Amino acid sequence: MEKVSDTVFSVGCDDYDIDLFESQYKVPHGIAYNSYLIKSEAGPTLLVDTVDRRKTDEWLAHVDEVLEGKPLDYLLIQHLEPDHSGSIDALLERHPEAKVIASAKAWQMMPNFQVHPIPEENKISVKEGDTLDLGDRKLHFVAAPMVHWPEVIVTYDDKDKTLFAADAFGKFGTRDADEPWEEEGRRYFLNIVGKYGPQVQTLLKKAAGLDIKTIAATHGPLLTENLGHYISLYDTWSSYKPEKEGILILVASIHGHTNVVAEKMKDILESKGQSVKLMDVTRCDVHEAVAQCFVYPKILLIACSYDAGVFAPMERMLTILTHKGFRNRTIGMIQNGSWAPSAAKTMKEILAKQQNLTYVDPVVTIKTSMKESDLPEMETLADNLIAA
Repeated sequence: MEKVSDTVFSVGCDDYDIDLFESQYKVPHGIAYNSYLIKSEAGPTLLVDTVDRRKTDEWLAHVDEVLEGKPLDYLLIQHLEPDHSGSIDALLERHPEAKVIASAKAWQMMPNFQVHPIPEENKISVKEGDTLDLGDRKLHFVAAPMVHWPEVIVTYDDKDKTLFAADAFGKFGTRDADEPWEEEGRRYFLNIVGKYGPQVQTLLKKAAGLDIKTIAATHGPLLTENLGHYISLYDTWSSYKPEKEGILILVASIHGHTNVVAEKMKDILESKGQSVKLMDVTRCDVHEAVAQCFVYPKILLIACSYDAGVFAPMERMLTILTHKGFRNRTIGMIQNGSWAPSAAKTMKEILAKQQNLTYVDPVVTIKTSMKESDLPEMETLADNLIAA
């Protein structure tokens, strides 16, 4: 357990055994399910969120250890996703006296999550601007709909200047994972919350008026230093601005010939002074590739034609990308097709509904393997991508 302050305790759990978060995202360093218990000397006790049912027993032991026999007065439910609501029933079986606080939308959704009926007298519905007086502090409730579910609220503790941020500012990895916050914070945000950039922008505007010293998210470590850095990253990500200059090359090759083209384009672009990142979407973490598409302003897609479309790993990556609000980028394309090249047309069709994408000519077509005669057109594409 970790102290947030003298009267606030982090009672969540680290899951080192999970391989895929939400059955899709690779988590080589696990995941944290965070929960926070406010316990002042004279005031009531309040628990912020529960944890995934994978960790119910361990979490209940943490809660009981901090309570030291005191009753639990309140359970605050900020978000109903099962990794945060999975232990509500178990908690209320042990602490039936607790009053339960949630948004009106959460109360509508609650029966869908197999929560045992809660007595009407124990239900408290809160909305934007409501407060709860705990004696030594007031909790201020802030609506955060679609960050990233409709029922979400976040909560500001005006004594400790802590923002209990629900899934905002979370990251993959356990709390003790020895890794930079930015990489896994980015992959988490852009894959899970990325579609809801406008809603995150609204929340950031609300948060700008608060004196925040600590951000306590439901995943990842407590953020206590250099908060402006994290808030700035969230502003960049949620407004779909690139993080850095340079060009991202994504390649999908069947037999390796298209990889040769990608390596050559990397050499050409670097020889022209460009910073280039090359990722093979047939082998890399597809969700990391999605996240990197938001890092760079310019992306070069290089793929084989396949079944009159595009090679499946590239198709999958681009399809996921369209779910995440991808926009405001410059795109170049190289396709490989031995007899009926179709990759570029298919890639453009997949991206057709994305906002503010600029395509750079020419679309270079390789026939099976790169030849000396292909190089002038590749050079032209590189020049036009740089100039765009």
